Amino acid sequence: MNTYLQISPEVHEAIATGKPVVALESTIISHGMPWPQNAATAKAVEAVVRAHGAVPATIAIRDGFCKVGLTENEIDDFAQAKGVWKVSLRDMPYVIAKKMDGATTVATTMRIAAMAGISVFATGGIGGVHRGAETTMDISADLTEMSQTNVAIVAAGVKSILDIGLTLEYLETLGVPVVTYGQSEFPSFYSSKSGFQSPMREDSVEGLAQMLKAKWALGLNGSVLIANPVPQEYEMPMEVVEEHILAALAAAEKQGIRGKEVTPFILKCIADHTQGESLEANIALIKNNAKVAAQIAVAFTQK
Repeated sequence: MNTYLQISPEVHEAIATGKPVVALESTIISHGMPWPQNAATAKAVEAVVRAHGAVPATIAIRDGFCKVGLTENEIDDFAQAKGVWKVSLRDMPYVIAKKMDGATTVATTMRIAAMAGISVFATGGIGGVHRGAETTMDISADLTEMSQTNVAIVAAGVKSILDIGLTLEYLETLGVPVVTYGQSEFPSFYSSKSGFQSPMREDSVEGLAQMLKAKWALGLNGSVLIANPVPQEYEMPMEVVEEHILAALAAAEKQGIRGKEVTPFILKCIADHTQGESLEANIALIKNNAKVAAQIAVAFTQK
């Protein structure tokens, strides 16, 4: 076992005995929502995973270790801590060596999940190609990590603040399958619509699990992006979200917000300007992704 890996007893037992496990990220706790919704949401998401037959493994970096499976007290600590590092792959050795607190992004959570032997991961939305990337070269490390790490991601599509079309093109270039669960249009985080056709569609969790088995049995390394649309009762009109995104992007440009600070800044702007409606949608879609991920993990572990 890797020297820097620390797996909770419950998660360790589940992995060792072949029980279904779902990895969960910690960026949503420290950077995605305000206190106390962040802690409450993290615990509720874990409860959803358990309710659908799998063991949750929230992943974070603490005291020089990649921790796989947080206690409720650790979730509360992360939710209230100031200055928690948002850890992408490039940051991992620095944060671990310095024994700093680190919240894991999609890319980092995937890598640590793979180290621990976890095959299914639920998140809100993945990173991707940012708008204007043709001049900024701002492309999330999530995408390159997805091309090489054998962990499936269940997400509500690509974050709508990104360039969805370019992200889908780049995933095709990297050979990452993109399959939408239950509909033919690719979702865009807050909305089930994006204006882009999904490359693939699957209507059952059993079919998704079989797809994962086939991919990895063929020796095709890398992730599968399973796009799971936000529940209909919580989705926001795509046009309304776009208006708020454009305003938030303009504000970020004016204030000189750059790099990994852009996404949390824009999500907060949208939440502030939608009277919390976007935060409610965010919580609902994460819970929905956790449910589907748990169902896939259960199907994946069955012979």
